[in-house]
Amino acid sequence: MATKEHQTNSDEHRVHALGVRHLQALLLCIAHVLVFCLRTDMSVAVVVMANNTAGNPNIKDYGWSQSETSTILSSFFWGYVVMLAPAGWVADRFDAKNLLSASLILSGVLTMLTEVAADTGGVVLVCAFRVVMGLTQGFVYPCTHSLLAKWIPPKENYVLGTAVYTGDQMGTVAALIISGALAQSALGWPSIFYFFGGLSILWGVILFWLGGNTPSGHKHISRAELTYIEESRKDVSRERKKFPTPWVSIFTSLPVFALAVATMTQCWGFYTLLTETPTYLSNVLGFDIASNGLLSALPYVVNCVLSLSFSWIVNSVQKKLIFSKGALRKVANSIASWLPAATLVALSFIPVEDPTAAVILLTVAIGFNGMTIMGYQMNHIDIAPNFSGLMIGICGSIGTLTSIAAPLYVGAVVKDNTIQEWRIVFLTAAGVFFVGNLIFVIFADGEVQPWNAPNYLRGKKKESTEKVAA
Repeated sequence: MATKEHQTNSDEHRVHALGVRHLQALLLCIAHVLVFCLRTDMSVAVVVMANNTAGNPNIKDYGWSQSETSTILSSFFWGYVVMLAPAGWVADRFDAKNLLSASLILSGVLTMLTEVAADTGGVVLVCAFRVVMGLTQGFVYPCTHSLLAKWIPPKENYVLGTAVYTGDQMGTVAALIISGALAQSALGWPSIFYFFGGLSILWGVILFWLGGNTPSGHKHISRAELTYIEESRKDVSRERKKFPTPWVSIFTSLPVFALAVATMTQCWGFYTLLTETPTYLSNVLGFDIASNGLLSALPYVVNCVLSLSFSWIVNSVQKKLIFSKGALRKVANSIASWLPAATLVALSFIPVEDPTAAVILLTVAIGFNGMTIMGYQMNHIDIAPNFSGLMIGICGSIGTLTSIAAPLYVGAVVKDNTIQEWRIVFLTAAGVFFVGNLIFVIFADGEVQPWNAPNYLRGKKKESTEKVAA
């Protein structure tokens, strides 16, 4: 009797200690760090590639115009927006781990060939490579969501899910800092692409060998941990490729509609801040370039810290059953959206003579916005784990369009960099944040939807047949 009790306690200890699921979360987190490094590195490198203002004779440039550099920077999203939804459908049915590994390796190869592309084909070939990279990285979010749905127990997805997606901000910060240092080194801008491309290929190989598409298929998982994961994830089918997708139910679902709107509004607000904050700091507040770089990165460092800290708090609240899962998602998303909205309203009326207050407000807006991971970003898995990859692919495609539209809107509004023009930009972003989260609060859900079940369509078809027969 004592032996059996001791064995049970030992199994529980092994389950709650570091396990294979934590390794999967680490693999995915670093994958996201590198993915965002590959997205962001061009933002720094293209400045020197277009015009070597430093005058370093060892570093070549191509004399590209502002229009050409803007085209290069946007070309990634041409492929990305096209592939997201199809990638979501594929990720839910096939080996998401191998697809993600292949995405990292191919993205790394394309990145390392950037110098060759620029030398041989100029802007056109560089853009072509970035488009293909966008196509390959269209698999990243769907594959990650699909893997999280299978690997992470619901009780742990606030912490581990947040840890994985915080890699996006870590990658952005790392790329800005490291790319700037490499661009100024004797090796010049080509070293940026060789460094990040090489790391991406290496991590793709590591993910292939150490990752697992399912807990039951991993060679090194303990029986106790496997049982723990599978018992907590009974709503995830092992035969997803064999049952049809309930397209009509997905596209007519109010919780899915809420997720699509939340994604659109988040992308608008986030990319307004991401792409335009350096311009605002420089042209309106008058910070020099060196300060601008540090200040631009600061909010994203705060974003990472707050996201990881709040994930533990939210996870503790969930365990105490103070809120339902859906209510907790709505609270987290409201903090992530309405607090930044309030700070953006305040920012729009801050005098230009008070730059410190403006920087603090920007840091608060971007820092607390990271809680969207605990809000809408993980809600796909709550309502339909069998189709989480597909749903984030569909919502992500729509959101990417607003990511592209937001900077274009800023360009149309801001002509002379006056505080009045920027007030319009910030108030618009605040309004978008507010309305988007309001719709999420009204229509979102935290429970698994009926159409997630493998036999849902068969049941509907049988029910329809019986009605006709009657």
